[in-house]
Amino acid sequence: MAKVFTIPVRPKLGARKRERTSDPRYVDGQRLLVEAMKYLAQTDPVKNRSAIELLSEHVRTRFRMSDSPLG
Repeated sequence: MAKVFTIPVRPKLGARKRERTSDPRYVDGQRLLVEAMKYLAQTDPVKNRSAIELLSEHVRTRFRMSDSPLG
């Protein structure tokens, strides 16, 4: 069996954290999803219920690895 060696690395305490800035495309995308849910609810809420739930879940989680505003 092979042995695994780990070499600990001390954290840099003086390092600055990167400022996060919001991407307007991400915010516009979330706004578009909300408008789509409103449209689906007005046209036929019973028939479009599953689509509304899917969009609602996406808006509620607000962040997924595939659409990160950080790029």
